Amino acid sequence: MALFEQMRANVGKLLRGIDRYNPENLATLERYVETQAKENAYDLEANLAVLKLYQFNPAFFQTGVTAQILLKALTNLPHTDFTLCKCMIDQAHTLLCPPESQLRVWMSKYGWTEPEPGRILISNQEENIKPKNIVEKIDFDSVSSIMASSL
Repeated sequence: MALFEQMRANVGKLLRGIDRYNPENLATLERYVETQAKENAYDLEANLAVLKLYQFNPAFFQTGVTAQILLKALTNLPHTDFTLCKCMIDQAHTLLCPPESQLRVWMSKYGWTEPEPGRILISNQEENIKPKNIVEKIDFDSVSSIMASSL
């Protein structure tokens, strides 16, 4: 834990001022994300700085580091950290879209449409709700003791 505290102090200095978005600091910030995962710690500000650097420098994008950031954000539910982090990931690097073949299967199964390339319209689930009539069969023997006790 002493290593983590030392890293936290160093990263805190990096995140002040203009150095926050210096791509030369990305390697240090990525190691800090890995340390957070190993030490069961969490630093949202540093993780957001990594994602912002990926936005500014798409060639440096690391899927593994981004996945760790998203997982750490999930551990902070019910706070909105996960949504905030997810919104900072460019669509070209999305981690959550399934393969094209699986997507087509879901589209046909659930009636989803593709109004324009790259955009999928997911149908409203309320439109697909089908009412069910539930019929319960209770025989007289199972309720006779209840009826007898009420007399």
